Amino acid sequence: MFLYLLIKFKKKCRLKMNKKWEILAPDKILVKNICRQVKCSPVTASILVNRSIVTPEQAHNFLNPSLSNIRSPFSIKDMDIATRRIYDAITGNEKILIFGDFDVDGVTATVILLEFLRYCGADASYYIPHRTKEGYGFQKEHIEKIASPAGIDLIITVDCGSDSINAIKAAGYAGIDVIITDHHNIKERPEHAVAVINPKQNGCESGFNNLAGVGVAFYLLISLRKHLRDNGFWQNMPEPDLKNLCDLVALGTVADIVPLVDENRILTKTGIDIINSQAVSSDSPFSRPGIKALVDASKINENSVDSGDISFKLAPRINAVGRIGHANTAVELLTTKNLQSAKDLSMALENANTQRQNIEKILSDKILQHIEINPHLLKSNSLVLAGQNWHEGVLGIVASRLVKKFYVPVVLISINGSSGKGSARSIAGFNIYKGFDECSEHLESFGGHTMAAGLIVRPEKITIFKKKFEKTVSEMTRPDDFVPTINIDRELKFDEISSNFIDALECLKPFGQGNPEPLFMAKNVKVLFSKIVGEKHRKMLLQQPWGKTDNKINAIYFNIDPDAPLSDYYERIAFTLQWNHWKGSKTAQIIIKAS
Repeated sequence: MFLYLLIKFKKKCRLKMNKKWEILAPDKILVKNICRQVKCSPVTASILVNRSIVTPEQAHNFLNPSLSNIRSPFSIKDMDIATRRIYDAITGNEKILIFGDFDVDGVTATVILLEFLRYCGADASYYIPHRTKEGYGFQKEHIEKIASPAGIDLIITVDCGSDSINAIKAAGYAGIDVIITDHHNIKERPEHAVAVINPKQNGCESGFNNLAGVGVAFYLLISLRKHLRDNGFWQNMPEPDLKNLCDLVALGTVADIVPLVDENRILTKTGIDIINSQAVSSDSPFSRPGIKALVDASKINENSVDSGDISFKLAPRINAVGRIGHANTAVELLTTKNLQSAKDLSMALENANTQRQNIEKILSDKILQHIEINPHLLKSNSLVLAGQNWHEGVLGIVASRLVKKFYVPVVLISINGSSGKGSARSIAGFNIYKGFDECSEHLESFGGHTMAAGLIVRPEKITIFKKKFEKTVSEMTRPDDFVPTINIDRELKFDEISSNFIDALECLKPFGQGNPEPLFMAKNVKVLFSKIVGEKHRKMLLQQPWGKTDNKINAIYFNIDPDAPLSDYYERIAFTLQWNHWKGSKTAQIIIKAS
């Protein structure tokens, strides 16, 4: 019986994961115009148009990201109020507390604000809550147990606080001012806050909706530095170069999976360049030996860090301590100026990440086994599962893996006593924040973004929430939304691949949300050689035999089905193309994404 269920389960998986291949067809006139005026290749121009970059000016700015092109921060609502209040706190020697979130975005936002304020001589400290002991967000208890006893005069939140109405009220009663800096969806402005800097709030017409929390904090520093300049603050000390903080802005921006367009692209590109060149002098107040130590611990090739390395190597390690232990360790790593301390702290992150991976695997295996025994769960348009004392620190990661596997919105809830805390991840066609809003009558609280959100629900309400959520997903989606689409930029013959071609693709970096890595398709591909590496990755040498140049190219296919037979021929493959850096040399390599 179990074997029958397992077979049915696997068949169901295959049905769920049928993918639609779509070859994009950019407007030929737009492509030709960009090609002619920007002096780029037709392939580059086509990729730009596929990403809605349709004018020569847009194309030029995209290919030449510069800090000089970022828009002014002064259009963000309440920016002037927040700037003046922080200036008063600095010059008045008030006690400032930075309250941050425990993920990479929150940690990096905390660090850039902390370092800048301390450089200015401010009496600044920080507080990040413990994920499992305190949960997400700025709460009333933080006023009563942390801020008031410490005599704090001003609290500045980063990457949180937009919905912390009770905490802000409590701060007011205690005589503490609160400035909110955040980028999460906001339903109503907390009226007791001195200022709310959140581009998503009603009445803010700045157009900065895509900024990560660290991006919002960075824009606050741009405004604050200018206000200090206008008031003669820098006469007796060097004015800091905020460019030197962009390494942290890049980490937080990429890790939070916000669109890498406009300012996000500029700040991320600038930050990655700093990480790779180590351009910040060791004498600078913003030097960062911790990042180099983390790059070394992650075994990333020196001077070749890209957005993918941040997403899959650096960010998981920074996040790990917040998931398994306390995010303060990550703050210490990113603020230390001592090389040995940086190495020791990077190893602490490495160990936490290994521990996180083990916990994640145990929970993933447990959930998949449950689905195998209960295959009817996959007949729904959503997957809502709850368990006793599941580790809250890995729920979001496991949910992401389940979305990738089954392509439905996933909500995982850990029940601990009288409370259930959950993390959710979604698919492209469903706004999970709006979905939770439709189910809010059954939730204690919720917050998040379009693709990721968190919730608190009473255990006795989980069943009714599950039914309501499934109904909401069904009403807000179409059948096509549950079929992942592979958007192919163009068909590419192996004959067309050259060093210049790959270098041109490199100019489109950094890749990420909103600027995906160019995806190509090749037909009739022969496998000349292959071997399995790392248990489930297939390393190959490929060729299109009918090509004019007999071009052969190295390829790797990650996470293949270990039970599937190895073919020596592919009718078609979808792939990305990049340089593979190894011991100071580089070779062309295909990364197969689908076949």
